[in-house]
Amino acid sequence: MAGNGDRRVRRTQAALRKALIELIVERGYERVTVRDVLDRADIGRSTFYAHYRDKDALFGSCFEDLREDLARELSLLGPQSHDGSHTDGQSGDPLKPLTLIFEHAFRHPQIYRAVGTAHLHPMIFEVMREHLCTHDELRLPVDVAAEYHASALVGTLGWWVRAGFPHGPAEMARMIRELTVGGITAA
Repeated sequence: MAGNGDRRVRRTQAALRKALIELIVERGYERVTVRDVLDRADIGRSTFYAHYRDKDALFGSCFEDLREDLARELSLLGPQSHDGSHTDGQSGDPLKPLTLIFEHAFRHPQIYRAVGTAHLHPMIFEVMREHLCTHDELRLPVDVAAEYHASALVGTLGWWVRAGFPHGPAEMARMIRELTVGGITAA
């Protein structure tokens, strides 16, 4: 029975997040009320408050899911040196971390449109910081490197999403790498 309850909780939370994201894209965050979310998700007020204290908490849960998903994908890459080889000796693609971020945005366009770059920056910074902490040969402070790359990436990612994905994820990663390869090498 617990499994059914867990599934119900996940379905309810997913419905609420989906409704909020759709409404933010349509109207903007400030113009969306809890009542709007409840109506769109077809969920009762008491059920909403059993899961979230308010609209901000629901919105925050969207970031947490996004962050966990992105961090999980990046962690599967394992540590990489800047020449693209894995520290365990396996060959790696130096564009893969960037490509994963662009692929993630491409798979979740509604969420990325809704959250906007101001909200993406802390999430991308933290994910980049965690990823860069696995690099033993990093010569600059991790926070400096993470901030630099997060800022450049979030700005470009925001443009890419707003422009309607005019280039594929792999092509965007290639262009970002070409623009920042000197910074990566210097780090």
